[in-house]
Amino acid sequence: MAAAAQLGDLQKEATCSICLECFTDPVTIDCGHNFCRSCITLTWERGDGNYPCPQCRATSCGKNLRPNKQLGKIVDMLKQLHLPPVKPQGENLCEKHEEKLKLFCAEDQRMICVVCRESNEHKTHSVTPVEEAAEEYKVKLQDCLRLLKKKEEYILESKVQEEEQCKTFRDKLTTEKQKIDSEFEKLRKLLKENEQRLHRRLKEMEWKITMVENAIITKFSNQITSLNALITEIENQCEEPAWELLKDVRSTLSRCNNVPVQCPEAEVKSYKVMVTLDPDTAHPQLVLSEGGRRVSDTIRALTLPDTPKRFTSYLPCVLGSEGFTSGRHYWEVQLLEEGMQWVVGVAAESVDRKGDIAWSPEGGVWAVGGSRGQYDALTSPVTPLSPCEELPKLGVYLDYEGGRLSLYNADSMELLYSFPQAPFTERLFPFFFLGGGTELWLV
Repeated sequence: MAAAAQLGDLQKEATCSICLECFTDPVTIDCGHNFCRSCITLTWERGDGNYPCPQCRATSCGKNLRPNKQLGKIVDMLKQLHLPPVKPQGENLCEKHEEKLKLFCAEDQRMICVVCRESNEHKTHSVTPVEEAAEEYKVKLQDCLRLLKKKEEYILESKVQEEEQCKTFRDKLTTEKQKIDSEFEKLRKLLKENEQRLHRRLKEMEWKITMVENAIITKFSNQITSLNALITEIENQCEEPAWELLKDVRSTLSRCNNVPVQCPEAEVKSYKVMVTLDPDTAHPQLVLSEGGRRVSDTIRALTLPDTPKRFTSYLPCVLGSEGFTSGRHYWEVQLLEEGMQWVVGVAAESVDRKGDIAWSPEGGVWAVGGSRGQYDALTSPVTPLSPCEELPKLGVYLDYEGGRLSLYNADSMELLYSFPQAPFTERLFPFFFLGGGTELWLV
């Protein structure tokens, strides 16, 4: 057994790694590996001028083929012995019929014996001799090998190009850094003046705020004084006899109903306007109701003309029909189906409608978003919100001159979030984003 194994190893050493047969006219290349002269010559002729070793991939300087006569003699001696291929016992026998595996079944992709060929399992299958199947697949493998080599060469060329491009980018980066350092040096010289100028403006604003604060305090103090006086009068009137109480009760009730003080809820809702949706801005994935008061998200996109006003990015959005450049406005949004995600607020007329939308006031969007019960104010970074209850209905309050947008739970008038006061500089539109089956209704 040991001698047979050693003889098998000797046969492997006398086998060409290209044709997998015993060497014919063996030659040695620069790296020291041996091949049939015809095999290595054909392999290199199919190449593009390079001479890589098929085994170790080392590149030879040229077609430097050195005859290996000693190896050729050893191969001739092995051939004269007529040795069968050395394989592990039982490897080439059918496990079921103990016949040699001489056939290859293309459907099952395995070798079978002649008895298997006549069985019902393989009778209708395409079967070829093992040698023919091996030759066929050898051709396919060689085609794959050539393709892989071309891909390898392409990747190497791409690597060199990318490295050169990275070097170019680094050079540009160094230049830009020098330019930025120079610009900031100039800016540092102006910072002191700007700081002083801004401090003067802040002092002026502080003075104006103080004046407004005093006026507000005076206004509400006067209202409180009037209310206290009316409360005292009514309390005294309630203690008077019936005939005295009824003398002027209608006047008293009229003055109670006409007290010029409004609670925040009444003050906000007094600016309620009707908002409708603009179909010319609706993303193809959104379906608007007749009259533009309801919108829902669908899976299949509609075929709509791609106009400059229409949102066509992967985010399904729509704007209100009417924009605002002044005044105070309030509208309510009913969440019929929350779906996976929604956003409600306002957007500047210049908001990006074809690319990615920047979800923040810096990107022209002031809004609150919800996703699976989680609510956030879309600031940069986002501000998580924790409302006291779920939000079936939202209230949106816009004070254009005041530079403020506030969002409420429209049922309880709980303030969800009020964006920091900042001047608005362009027309603002009601803004809506729907995702994952969301449906909204403007009430």
